[in-house]
Amino acid sequence: MLRLIGKRLLLLIPTLFGLSVLLFLWVRSLPGGPATALLGDRATPEAVARVNAAYGFDKPLLEQYTTYMGRLLRGDFGTSTMTNRPVLEEFADRFPATLELSLFAIVFAVAIGIPLGYWAARHVGRWQDNIAVVLSLIGVVVPVFFLAFILKWVFAVKLGWLPTDGRQDPRLDATHYTNFYVWDGISTGEWDAALNALTHLVLPGIALGTIPLAIIARITRASVLDVQNADFVRTARAKGLAPRLIRDRFIMRNALLPVSTTLGLQLGLLISGAVLTETVFAFNGIGRFLAQAIFQLDFPVLQGFIIFIALIYSLINLVVDVSYGLIDPRVRVS
Repeated sequence: MLRLIGKRLLLLIPTLFGLSVLLFLWVRSLPGGPATALLGDRATPEAVARVNAAYGFDKPLLEQYTTYMGRLLRGDFGTSTMTNRPVLEEFADRFPATLELSLFAIVFAVAIGIPLGYWAARHVGRWQDNIAVVLSLIGVVVPVFFLAFILKWVFAVKLGWLPTDGRQDPRLDATHYTNFYVWDGISTGEWDAALNALTHLVLPGIALGTIPLAIIARITRASVLDVQNADFVRTARAKGLAPRLIRDRFIMRNALLPVSTTLGLQLGLLISGAVLTETVFAFNGIGRFLAQAIFQLDFPVLQGFIIFIALIYSLINLVVDVSYGLIDPRVRVS
C-alpha cells in the first residue's frame, strides 16, 4: 500500500509541471499580452510598460518561467486584482465553504444514489427499475442552475422552510475559527449555529448533488447487475449462505470498485463546478469568487484556481487508489 501511495505521489510531479507550462503559455498568448489583459480598459502604453516591468513580462521566456515556477513552489499564486490580497489567502478563506458544500452534496448523493442503484438492480426489468432509471435520467438532464432556482423559489421563497442564501444567519454571534461553520458550531457547543449553518447547506447541497446522485445510481445499478451474476455469487447462493451476507460481502464489496472511482471524480467536479450553485445562493465559496474573477478578468485568480483544482483532483485520485486497496485486496499486490 505504501508503494502504491508513493507511485501516485511521484506522478503528481509531471502532472503539475505540465499544467504549469500550459498555464504559463496561455497567459502569455492572451491578445495584446498579459499586461493588456490585466489592465483592460486602462491599458495605456505607459501602464502596460509599468506592468511588464513589475511582473517581468519584458524578460526572456525562460527567465519568466523560472521566476514563475519559483513563486509557485513558494505558494505564491499572485495577487488578486479585485481585492489586492494574495490569491492563496483568498482561497484559504473560501475553500472551507466550498468543501463543506461539496461534502454535503456528495453525502446526499451517496446516501440516495447507492441504495437507489441497488434497488433498481434487484428489480431489473420491473416498474421499480424503470422508475429508478427515469429519475436518474431526470437528475442528469436538468441543469444545475435551473434546479437551484426552482428549489430556492419553492422551499425558501414560497414555503419559507429554508434560508434563501448565505452560509449562516448574520445575526448569530457564532465562533468561526476554521471557517467550516457546521464543525465550528459543533466543536464549540454552539448547536444553534451548527444547525443554522446546516440548514443553509440543504438547498445548495441538493442542487449540487443531484447530478452526482443520478450518476452514482446508474453506476451502482450497472455494477451490481454485473457482479450478482458472477460465478462466485452463484456459488455462494448454492452453498446456502445468508442473503444479507451475500449482499454485503460478495455483491456490494465488489460492486463498489467502479462506484468509488465515480465518487472521487464527482467530488472533484463538485469542488470545481460549484460556480453556478454558489452564485444562485450567494454562498461565499471559491466558486462564487471565481465567477466574480471571470467577469473582472482577474487572471491571477483564474490561474491559481486551475492549479489549485488540479492539485485537489490529484489528491482525490490518490484517495481513490487507496480505497481500491481497502475494498479489493488484489489491488494491493499490483
